[in-house]
Amino acid sequence: MAEFAIDNKVYSAIKISLFMANYGRESRMEVNIRKKEKVVDFGERMKKVQKEAEAALKKVQEDIKR
Repeated sequence: MAEFAIDNKVYSAIKISLFMANYGRESRMEVNIRKKEKVVDFGERMKKVQKEAEAALKKVQEDIKR
């Protein structure tokens, strides 16, 4: 339960959870094996999430420098 709580915590610097930043989706306790996602779609979603997190971190770094 502690790991689940940490994975789902939204961090103020990047405005998303670490699980979302790493895997491109929110962590869930249940598993849905019927839902299929194309690899290309997953890759595009991951690129978007990582770019957003990177931009948020750069903004925080600039704010700290000021």
